[in-house]
Amino acid sequence: MEPVYSSVITTARGVFAAQGLKFRMEGEDNVPRTGGAVMAINHTGYFDFTYAGLAARKSKRLVRFMAKQSIFSHRVAGPLMRGMKHIPVDRKDGRASFYRAVQALKDGEIVGVFPEATMSRSFELKEFKPGAVRMAQEAGVPILPTTLWGSQRVWSKNVPKHMGRSGIPIFITVGAPIHVAPDANRAEATAHLQEVMTAQLHAQQAAYPELTGDDLIYQPARLGGQAPTPDEAKAQDHHDMNRTVDKFNKGRKA
Repeated sequence: MEPVYSSVITTARGVFAAQGLKFRMEGEDNVPRTGGAVMAINHTGYFDFTYAGLAARKSKRLVRFMAKQSIFSHRVAGPLMRGMKHIPVDRKDGRASFYRAVQALKDGEIVGVFPEATMSRSFELKEFKPGAVRMAQEAGVPILPTTLWGSQRVWSKNVPKHMGRSGIPIFITVGAPIHVAPDANRAEATAHLQEVMTAQLHAQQAAYPELTGDDLIYQPARLGGQAPTPDEAKAQDHHDMNRTVDKFNKGRKA
């Protein structure tokens, strides 16, 4: 076990215990004990990467996550991210991070990616980017379809967070590995991955304890919850993106 990663895992498990989080994991045996794999994960909360990584513990594996480059510049998080050998992603030009991830996969690592690219405010799956499929093809490794449910109740965008002792259930499922042929159509393979993960997520939602009252803000509108619909969430994402671009342009003019 690597010292930095080991220390972070120990600390994280202590925090999870203090929070009283109740993990239900399925499909842990689908994580290979050796060899590379792309762990494709849905994204509804800020701690998704820490929860998804727990699914690899039974196989005694560590997951190298792809994360935005700005995190690696943080004075505290940066050294930890580098110490755990995570992979920085430059969203303006992701070629270097892509090839770094492919090399890690060829070297036998498990690389964690979020095919939606950004967090889903609707708590439904957003349209997938083809990066996960492309990496798996390039490296000749399987994809592990991994879904989380409940993490949005701990900390997500524009909703109250619960960082104290909450006893929130967190469901984690790793589906059967998906093998993508070298000559497979990437768009079709990406659509298949999303279909598999959608089915997994819906099964988790059906089995999850019923949400009522104020907790309905963490429930998708499709299930009678108060979360934004996918179209409303897309409009909010577009607004935030434009605001960020405007702020950047104003800074350049100044």
